[in-house]
Amino acid sequence: MSELTQQFFNLEIMRAAWPTLMDGLAMTLLLCLAVIPPGLAGGLCAALASLARSRWLRWPAIALVDLFRAIPPLVLLIFVYAGLPFAGLDIEPFTAVVIAFLLNNSAYYGEVFRAGILSVGTGQNEAARSSGLNAVQTLLHVVLPQAVRNVLPDLLSNTVEVVKLTSLASVVSLAELLYSADMARSITYNASPIVLAALIYLALLWPLVRLVSRFEHRLVR
Repeated sequence: MSELTQQFFNLEIMRAAWPTLMDGLAMTLLLCLAVIPPGLAGGLCAALASLARSRWLRWPAIALVDLFRAIPPLVLLIFVYAGLPFAGLDIEPFTAVVIAFLLNNSAYYGEVFRAGILSVGTGQNEAARSSGLNAVQTLLHVVLPQAVRNVLPDLLSNTVEVVKLTSLASVVSLAELLYSADMARSITYNASPIVLAALIYLALLWPLVRLVSRFEHRLVR
């Protein structure tokens, strides 16, 4: 039992690795800020394009959303980071991660937004237009608020997945939380930094998971 504790819950090693992991956590949070808000905006644009009346706008939007949902994010990341340099585009690890995750998450957010918009009855749209609102005002003040409320648990669940997805950035040697923990593990020959990183992820994501459950129960009621 003591050997297990020394290998996985060594407090001295955790204390020594803490500053390194905090630097990694800062990079993880920076990635989230660089990916989640633009991903939400890109997803909304993708949803609106996929619902457009013009097939020249609708079909390409649907094709791109399906494409980036089908490609595994790790494959997309490696392609952007290691494949594009063959085309003469040298990309820094942080930029490659942001591009790959933004393409992937915009597609998923787009499907969530599309489902939310479709969940709003056409009567709401017609009533708003008959009251004098134009198409943009109807979208902003009537359709989108109801759509976001209907799919809020899905948006939050997808956001949780985005935060967990940042751990893939370690593949391109970006010093986020998991990469920093793995570096500390390789130096100390001890798994305690990995356990500490898992605890940090748990503390970061557990409140969001509980919030998602709360919204889901509220919608069911």
